Amino acid sequence: MAIAAEYAVERFNATVHLRAHCRETPGEVKSGNLNPFAMVLFVALAIVAGSAPALGQVPATAAPQASELTSLGGKPDTTKCLACHHAEYVPDLPKQVVPFSASVHGDLDCTDCHAGIEQLAVPESLPPKKPPHPIHLPPVDCGDCHDDEAALYTMHGPGVVGKNPDIPTCARCHGAHDILSPSDPRSHVNPDRLPDTCRRCHGKVDLAKKYYQLSAAFVSTYHISVHGTSAIPGSSVAATCEDCHAAAGSNGKRSAHLILGPASPKSSIYYFNIPNTCGRCHKAIVKDYWAGIHGQLVARGEVGAPVCTRCHGEHGIFRITDPRSPVSPTQVAVQTCSPCHDSVVLSQRYGLPGGRLNTYVGSYHGLKARAGDTLVANCASCHGAHRVLPSSDPDSSINQGNLQHTCGHCHPGISQRVASTPIHQTETTMRSGWAHFFTEFYIALIAVTIGFMVVHNVGDWWSTVRDQASKPLVVRLSTNEVAQHWVLMLSFVVLVVTGFGLRFDQSWWARLMFGWDNGFTVRGIIHRVAGTVLILASFWHLVYLFGARGRRWLRDMIASRKDLADLKQNALHFLGLKKHRARFGRFSYLEKAEYWALVWGTIIMSITGLLLWFDNDVAPYFPKGFLQVALVIHYYEAWLATLAILIWHIYGTVFRPAITPMNPAWWSGKMPKGMYDEEHPESPEFPAGIRSGLSGRSAGDEHLD
Repeated sequence: MAIAAEYAVERFNATVHLRAHCRETPGEVKSGNLNPFAMVLFVALAIVAGSAPALGQVPATAAPQASELTSLGGKPDTTKCLACHHAEYVPDLPKQVVPFSASVHGDLDCTDCHAGIEQLAVPESLPPKKPPHPIHLPPVDCGDCHDDEAALYTMHGPGVVGKNPDIPTCARCHGAHDILSPSDPRSHVNPDRLPDTCRRCHGKVDLAKKYYQLSAAFVSTYHISVHGTSAIPGSSVAATCEDCHAAAGSNGKRSAHLILGPASPKSSIYYFNIPNTCGRCHKAIVKDYWAGIHGQLVARGEVGAPVCTRCHGEHGIFRITDPRSPVSPTQVAVQTCSPCHDSVVLSQRYGLPGGRLNTYVGSYHGLKARAGDTLVANCASCHGAHRVLPSSDPDSSINQGNLQHTCGHCHPGISQRVASTPIHQTETTMRSGWAHFFTEFYIALIAVTIGFMVVHNVGDWWSTVRDQASKPLVVRLSTNEVAQHWVLMLSFVVLVVTGFGLRFDQSWWARLMFGWDNGFTVRGIIHRVAGTVLILASFWHLVYLFGARGRRWLRDMIASRKDLADLKQNALHFLGLKKHRARFGRFSYLEKAEYWALVWGTIIMSITGLLLWFDNDVAPYFPKGFLQVALVIHYYEAWLATLAILIWHIYGTVFRPAITPMNPAWWSGKMPKGMYDEEHPESPEFPAGIRSGLSGRSAGDEHLD
């Protein structure tokens, strides 16, 4: 500690005079007249710094003695330079890890790199704040000594060195005054520290966006990968950035100074070079890969065939036992193999059978894998992982002659006949053996049994409707109103089917209805015709409202205080707090709410539908984004209307227990007297005295108008 304090005082006294010339005005700092607080603070910091080497910090470089300051002028050397430039942070460069004297350049003079300084002026002769040499010096040219590396370092990724300001300089990677051999664990380019060195640029979000990188988290992803977690300090057992990204120069040797973008055929990460890049470590695996069908296709330039990164990933490669890995036993079928083998484009290009994923997932093996069983057979278990060959190849693991051996890995002693049973079959696609027999048996059994049930229930339902129609009836809707309802109902159903058929065009029902040639074009025509019919039906209803019955209809549809009272009465009845339900008049609050919702929805859907229909004509008259808003409103209003009909209207007219099997007024305009008496006991058009005298279906029908 005493030595550190003595060194600090000596250093402070020795440099303060020169700093007065380089950075301060003459009156601000005077040699020999030091601020006591500054002296104490400086000594305290020096004492703490005395233990810095043990903590991995950079020890300060000794400054010249005070007696040497008068001789700082003249030819520059390292000792004179360090009078001002000692252990100072250099912006935008890695933090210095060792002093200059301990670096690989420690035996060089500063001017060996920093050219342009011929002579140093004597400090006492300089004006205040003026350094003893020119401020703007030529940039350091490492190629003066390292000419081979400089010749290689012409590009970094897609950028050209010297032209693109984002391309790292030598110092950005290696450091400035603390350059060490890559084998030194403290070196910025040591394999253990290289990922963090690369992250200084590749971890910047702005650079990732500028150069269209998918993510700025390459290094973070690498650290949790199998390569990152396998990296043992001081060893080279796991790949780091350089191992994968360094390309080979003209001499055939890979160099970290030749990192090319993936579009360059010379790049180590060029698509067709990736297997050989990975093969530098995984030699046996890459040999199997090139022998397999995938490698054969890649060798002839087929971009549709997978390379290592297509299956395993790039920076986030996990062990095969890790459930996050796309090639883990439970994920390989869904995440790795199916994107290619379920692709219509690739299946057509290479003549592969489609639906491979479904036939595996639905099989015994697939169901077990979905349940999390890591021991059950997956794609790689049967086809191989890297040496994948078509079944027609005699060396293929799934060739007819090799199936017994392949299946025998999991099923010892399996016979050739059993091993030859087709595997890619689900419970619905069995084509051989007893499984096929029971498949056909149960399909027939289900068809007969359920068919009988359907016929029986339809007969029961129809007879109930027929019996219902034989009872005394009242006319609930006129012929005009029934016709309006039919037009509205049919146009609405067609609009729902054709509208959602466009929005969910890949669904099975949409493809079934419109998947044929020009099917979706016809869908659009039908949708517009149905929309036009709905709009015309709305005008029909509007004209109807001006008639005597229509005016009465409209008056009875107006909400009143009684509707709120009925809603309250029903709510209390639902909770068991009231014994009786609400007693409705001609229209209940349910029917009124539905009617006005229909009016509102028809207006909204008609306006937005016309805007979308004639979008090119109306677009110039509205601000940007207006039609997008119309599309959103049209879509969600369609959902609101569809769900309201299914949940509210269908329940109220079909599934409500009190009216089972249905209210037939939508069909014929008439409904049973008893049902009307139950649903609308306070209807002014149908007093109790009249109701009690009704009978029959024709002459006795009571018209409520």
